[in-house]
Amino acid sequence: MSTEGPTASPIEPPPRRPKVIKTNQQQVFLYVVLTLLLSLATVWGGRALLHNSETLTFAVGAPNSDEALFAAKLATVLKTNASRFRIKVVNNPDNAKALAQFDRKQADLAVLRTDAKVPLRARTLAILEHDLVLLLGPGNKKIKSIAELKKKKIAVLAESEASLAFVRSILDGPDAAKIQMAPQGATLDKLFAPSNGFGAVIAIVHASRAVRDKAYEQVAKRGGFTLNAIDEAKALARRLPGISSETLTAGTLSTSPQIPDDDLDTIGLEWLLVTQSRMSPTTAGELARTIFENKSALGLDNGFATRIEPASTEKDAFVMAHQGAADYINDDTKSFMDKYSDLMYLGAVALSVIGSIFAAIYAKITRIAPEKASELSTAILDVGERIEHAHSLDQLECLQDELEGILRGAVIGLRDGTISTDGLDTFKLGYEFVRDEIGMRRDYLKRHAGETEKTVRDAGLTQHDDSNVVVVKTAQSA
Repeated sequence: MSTEGPTASPIEPPPRRPKVIKTNQQQVFLYVVLTLLLSLATVWGGRALLHNSETLTFAVGAPNSDEALFAAKLATVLKTNASRFRIKVVNNPDNAKALAQFDRKQADLAVLRTDAKVPLRARTLAILEHDLVLLLGPGNKKIKSIAELKKKKIAVLAESEASLAFVRSILDGPDAAKIQMAPQGATLDKLFAPSNGFGAVIAIVHASRAVRDKAYEQVAKRGGFTLNAIDEAKALARRLPGISSETLTAGTLSTSPQIPDDDLDTIGLEWLLVTQSRMSPTTAGELARTIFENKSALGLDNGFATRIEPASTEKDAFVMAHQGAADYINDDTKSFMDKYSDLMYLGAVALSVIGSIFAAIYAKITRIAPEKASELSTAILDVGERIEHAHSLDQLECLQDELEGILRGAVIGLRDGTISTDGLDTFKLGYEFVRDEIGMRRDYLKRHAGETEKTVRDAGLTQHDDSNVVVVKTAQSA
């Protein structure tokens, strides 16, 4: 009789490897897109911060007025120079209405003459023009003083009614009927004609226009007028705010004959480009720089604004200079790094924070997620549960190999970062427990195999092992 002994257990599956979370390709693509968008947003934000367009409202009088034409020229210059500023020109019936709009904070820029009512929040960016007050008498008659004018009928030759009020404030006394606005287009010849009866003409003209006007020379050749000095010029400048003391150099109005024949004192007014006091120093400084760097392109054909001057930075100036313009005039403007170093620092901090967030997101969605060491304990305990079902040393060796495979995978994972140290003590305890169980089972199988062999010998049995088949021979009875 022959019986088959126990055979080796079926081939076990390969050792369990640590689980990993595969990279999600869609998430990686999304991360790349978001990174590109963040980069574009950062570049655009920086460009917008440094070159963002800012619209400034410029309140002016009638469309054909000097200030309106200057505002249009300034708008063109800013656009040609690719400035971040844009000018919106708003016309009014006259310059007084424009200043009222400016005073209501409905405009950022305006032009005022210093005899006008100055808005409280007005600050000067530049002096655009000077107006000269010319005291003219008929023929060779000289006017010795302002007091003498109070006895005469006076014509005011100017472009606006505002000049009439200015002359009346200077004379301070004569009957209003004796001071009249000259008709539009009136010439000195006509005004000094006996039929009109004017004993004096006070002309208020732009200084840049007076030196170009040949009419004075033509009238002077016919002996039509005498230019008189205003000896009280300095006293008037001290008494009336906004009036400046001016000096006419010889030959200003005419070179042949020379008028005046010597330097002559008179009074004048200034045309100021003003802005709101709330305008930032950076904006005001950039505007002032643009204006002075492009003076030749801002002058009008009639001479207005052809000799733009810096605003007075004195504390007692009639209209104080804006701080930004004063910094530019005094060469106290900050460099690019001075102005934007703090902003660049804050930007770098912000980008660092944003970069860290995106780096964390990237690491979260692209890296292999580490498995906790404690989670491998389940595989180890699974090996331990199969130990009692191992009935041969071969089966036990398979379990031993599987246990060592789990340990080898854990060591490699700890090195590569695919296994975290979380629960490592639990893993170690489970490994040592199963390893000891395998050792105890091995000793048991060896001891059991020795007892079986001894029993067979004692029974007179002969045991042969051919291809895992045990043949037992017994004595046959005769």
